Amino acid sequence: MPEKEAQAAAFCGEAVIAEFESLTRDAAAVQRDTLRRILADNACAEYLRCRGLAGRTDAASFRACVPLATHADIEPYIARIADGDTSPVLTAKPITSISLSSGTTQGKRKYLPFNQELVKSTMQIYRTSYAFRNRAFPVEDGKALQFIYGSRQFTTKGGLTATTATTNVYRSEEFMPTMRAIQSQVCSPEAVIFGADFAQSLYCHLLCGLLYADEVRIVSATFAHSIVLAFQTFERVWEELCADIRAGALSPARVAAPAVRGAVEALLAGPDPARADEVARRCAGLSNWYGVIPALFPNARYVHGIMTGTMEHYVKKLRHYAGGLPLVAAEYGASEGWVGANVEPETPPESATFTVLPNIAYFEFIPLKAATGHGGGTAGDTCYAEAEPEPVGLTEVTVGEHYEVVVTTFAGLYRYRLGDVVQVAGFYNSTPKLKFVCRRNLLLSINIDKSSEQDLQLAVDSAAKVLAAEKLEVVDYSSHAEVSRDPGHYVVFWELNADAGDDVLQSCCDELDRAFADPGYVGSRRARGIGPLELRVLQRGTFQKVLRHYLSLGAPVSQFKSPRCVGRANNSGVLQILSANVVKAFFSAAYD
Repeated sequence: MPEKEAQAAAFCGEAVIAEFESLTRDAAAVQRDTLRRILADNACAEYLRCRGLAGRTDAASFRACVPLATHADIEPYIARIADGDTSPVLTAKPITSISLSSGTTQGKRKYLPFNQELVKSTMQIYRTSYAFRNRAFPVEDGKALQFIYGSRQFTTKGGLTATTATTNVYRSEEFMPTMRAIQSQVCSPEAVIFGADFAQSLYCHLLCGLLYADEVRIVSATFAHSIVLAFQTFERVWEELCADIRAGALSPARVAAPAVRGAVEALLAGPDPARADEVARRCAGLSNWYGVIPALFPNARYVHGIMTGTMEHYVKKLRHYAGGLPLVAAEYGASEGWVGANVEPETPPESATFTVLPNIAYFEFIPLKAATGHGGGTAGDTCYAEAEPEPVGLTEVTVGEHYEVVVTTFAGLYRYRLGDVVQVAGFYNSTPKLKFVCRRNLLLSINIDKSSEQDLQLAVDSAAKVLAAEKLEVVDYSSHAEVSRDPGHYVVFWELNADAGDDVLQSCCDELDRAFADPGYVGSRRARGIGPLELRVLQRGTFQKVLRHYLSLGAPVSQFKSPRCVGRANNSGVLQILSANVVKAFFSAAYD
């Protein structure tokens, strides 16, 4: 058995947990050693040499010599690597490929370094999270219905492969053996995961899940949105899936790619009318598709994916599809690297925290305080102000306080600001448990108002209660700061699951306006410095058009996040799609 296979096969959950306990018992010492290893391994890197570190590996010297950095600071170095510079620019060992961020947040995809060390940390965090999940929800032999998708890749000028971080992981030698070891072997063949057409791959994921229905123990995706999208699709195509199972062959209208067809039809193994009838019977027994996941996959133990931040909006719908199955929030990371594992999987996603693994990177935290709304604001400002000029270390954070995360990684990012705002919820041994709050970038601002991603979500949730009384729901939403006329005003875009009366929508619009509680916003609305909020209701299917727009630009569906704020500069194409699909518009009377 190859070494990587043997390591994966030797997985023991309790041993992994014991290792985690050891790592977190003295997180400060582990952090010192982690920084020492990163700096010693990369002492010859140009980025460190030019800042006068001179081979020193202690935290004080590191912080004194190396400044905090954003992507803009590191971008020229990554560009040189992508263009073929093989000298030790950021790391002593060569960067093996480039990772691409999704681009759905700021409208521009970032290049980031990727190497084997990131693969190792990914496997570590997968094993750690699974060990705790499996303690809470034991899984024996089985498979995972994973809605995962490899992304398109290209070769940079210097010959490096550029694709998403998740695709870099999926293509690594360690991925499949590790998935098998942690009882998360995917139902779908690799041809489906790496298929060029997302719609065909999604259809085949669903079909493969049905073929292995009794063996499915876990239903998962990178993001909650992908699971919701999968079962929204299932509602439309389940009869075609049954027909394909009955016939023992894929519909050419649904799946045309030869490699994908061949791989899936090999699993079909002939007509299976009994299975098709069983799927149809289970679907017929559902009311409004509530509990479709356990109905189709009776031995599934839980649903797993990223359900925090912008994904929290989809939790309600996911809970509808999951019925009584537990929802488990996945690990906390970014394209730049990993931060923490969910070691309390029984906690509802809305309250999930992530325990930092102190050996996967060196962490610092910039203390923040909530902005008061006074002192001016323009797009690009932040909804949190720095409370202190200097970051604190991993074990120096205070429970209840907010911070921006700063990482130093084995892949050549040094004191890199992630832009994530987190709150310290407590400690696991001596390492902090973090609750993700929002991205630090301000979403909405007209003048002195400062409304964050979290403020928008809370406003939408508040107004959605008006809809709930009518048995309606918000499928998805976005926003825009309209400043083309004076006074400017907030625009909120809603796609609903069904038509709503004008009186209901007007009430929703008023409640949205009232729900923005930032003092700068409230004061400006009362003083008429900001105009009435506008609610624009979209045609059904509009956010599917937004998804297709991103896919056409090469963005990966596995990383897709609906943009919660769009502007003319950062997301003009999306703003055009939203604006072109408005069917009704309402202006708030909340401050009249």
